Amino acid sequence: MAAELTAHELIAQHRPTLDQALEAIRTRAYWSPHPEHPKAYGENGSLDAAAGKAAFDALLGTRLDLGQPGTDGWVSGEVSPYGPELGVEYPHADVDVLLPAMKAGQKAWREAGAEIRAVVCLEILKRISDRTHEFAHAVMHTSGQAFMMAFQAGGPHAQDRGLEAVAYAYVEQVRTPDTAEWSKPQGKRDPLALTKQFTPVPRGIALMIGCNTFPTWNGYPGLFASLATGNAVLVKPHPRAVLPLALTVQVAREVLAEAGFDPNLVALAAEQPGEGIAKTLATRPEIRIIDYTGSTSFGDWLEANARQAQVYTEKAGVNTVLVDSTANYKGMLSNLAFSLSLYSGQMCTTPQNLLIPRDGIRTDEGPKTFDEVAADLARSVDGLLGDDARANALLGAIVNPDVKARLEAAAGLGEVALASREVTNPEFPDAVVRTPVIVKLDGAKPDDEAAYMSECFGPVSFAVAVDSSADAVELLRRTIREKGAMTVGAYTTDEDVERAVQEVCFDEAAQLSLNLTGGVYVNQTAAFSDFHGSGGNPAANAALTDGAFVANRFRVVEVRREA
Repeated sequence: MAAELTAHELIAQHRPTLDQALEAIRTRAYWSPHPEHPKAYGENGSLDAAAGKAAFDALLGTRLDLGQPGTDGWVSGEVSPYGPELGVEYPHADVDVLLPAMKAGQKAWREAGAEIRAVVCLEILKRISDRTHEFAHAVMHTSGQAFMMAFQAGGPHAQDRGLEAVAYAYVEQVRTPDTAEWSKPQGKRDPLALTKQFTPVPRGIALMIGCNTFPTWNGYPGLFASLATGNAVLVKPHPRAVLPLALTVQVAREVLAEAGFDPNLVALAAEQPGEGIAKTLATRPEIRIIDYTGSTSFGDWLEANARQAQVYTEKAGVNTVLVDSTANYKGMLSNLAFSLSLYSGQMCTTPQNLLIPRDGIRTDEGPKTFDEVAADLARSVDGLLGDDARANALLGAIVNPDVKARLEAAAGLGEVALASREVTNPEFPDAVVRTPVIVKLDGAKPDDEAAYMSECFGPVSFAVAVDSSADAVELLRRTIREKGAMTVGAYTTDEDVERAVQEVCFDEAAQLSLNLTGGVYVNQTAAFSDFHGSGGNPAANAALTDGAFVANRFRVVEVRREA
C-alpha cells in the first residue's frame, strides 16, 4: 500500500510551485514547471523515453481496473489513427451507483480548504508529469498527433493548463476571507457585533466531456478547475480517445486516496459503442457543472438542455487571417504555412479563411497579386512538407474518416491553389496522412460564401478574394459575430487597418495575433499568459483560463453569529 501523504508534506512540496503559478497569472510572463524536451525526463522518479514507451506498450490489451463502484461491465474498441488496435478495457459504470458514491466524498473535500485542494491537485499533476512519455504515446495513438506534438501538447502544455486552472481556482476562493469580525456603531448604545464565517462550497458533481483531438490539453482545465474548487469530477472521454483520460483518472484516484480523501471524487464514465451517454449524464440532477469541447451542435444542445448545470463549452468557429500588407513576405508565408500544416489543421485554432484583396497586397518584395499570394503560400507549404519524414512529424495522422471526407470534398469547392497529397508513414503504413489543400474562393459569390462561412475542420483553407481591406475587415466582423472564432490573425503595415482589425476583435471578443512571422503561430497559446478563446463569441462561452472559468464552480456560504 502506498505511503500516506500528509497535509504538511503536500504544502511543503507544492506551495512554492503554486506561488509561482499565482505570480505567472498576475504578470502574464513566460513560465512553466513542466519541461518541453523529452530528454529532460528520466530522473527523480520520472520515466525516460524507453521506460515511457515500455509502460505504454504494457497497457495494450489489458484491463484498466480503476476500482470504481458500480462497475457493471467493460468497454474497449479504441483504434489508433496510426492503425493498431489498443485493446485496453475500461470500466463501464452503473451511474445510479457511481454518482452517489462520488457525492459521498465531497464533505471532507470541501472541509479541506482551498490550499489543501490545490496542493493535492499539484501532486496529481506532478505524477502525470513524471509519466509524460507514457502519456505522450497514449495521446498520439488516440488523437493522431505526431509524437513530438503529442508529447508537448498532450504532456507539459496540458499540465500547464491544468496548473493554471488550479491557480485561478485558488485565487477566486481566497478572495473572500475565512472569517471577519463585524461591528456597527450604535451611538450611545453598544455596537452591533457579529462574527462571520465564509466557506466556499462546491456546486456538486462536474462532468468533463472529453474531445478526440486534444484529450488532455482541452480536458485538464475543466477537470482541475472543478476539483480544486471542491467538486467531484466525472470524466466522460471521447470513445476514440479514452486512454489518456483514463490514466489521468487512475493517477487522481491514487493521489486522493493517499492524501486521505475518497478516491471516488474522480471517476471515469467510458461508454459502449453507440451508447451516447453524454446526453443522459448531462441532464442528471447530480451533475451541476459541465465542461465540453467539440461540435457546435452538441455544445448548443448542452447549453439549451443541461439547465441544472453551469455549462462551459468550447465549440467550433471560422478562424480568419486578414492579409493586407507585410514587411516580411517570406516570414509571413512561412508562418502561415506552418500554421496550416500543424497536426493536419485538426486544431480549433487553425486558420481557415485567408482574406486577401483581389487587387493584391503591398510587401517588402513589391506588390503581390491575389493569385501570386495564393501560389506563393502553396509553394511555402510544399517546401515545408516536401520531405516525407518532416511531413509526418508535422502532420500526424487524420483523426477520423469525417476529416478525410471533408478534405477530399474541399477540392470541388473552387479553384485549387494547392492540392492535397498522400504521405506514407513507414513506421505506421496504415496511417492516413494528407497534406493541406488550399482552395481559392471569391468573397462576392454567394455559392463561395456558403463554403467559407462554414467551419471545415481539418487540413482545408480558403484564400478568399475580397474587394478591399475595408471589405475584409467587415467580412471578418460578420464571420466572428455569426460563426465565432477561436483565433484571428492579421498582417498589415497600415496603422488604420491595424486599428480597424483591433476594433473588430474588441467589439466581437476575439483573440488577435498581429504580424506573426517568426516562431510563434496563431494556432498556439501559452498557459499562464495567453487566453484560449474569449467566451465572448459563438466559438466558446468560456476562456481557458480566466477567473470567470473557475469562479462559478463554487458558491460562498456565510454563517453569522453574534460576537
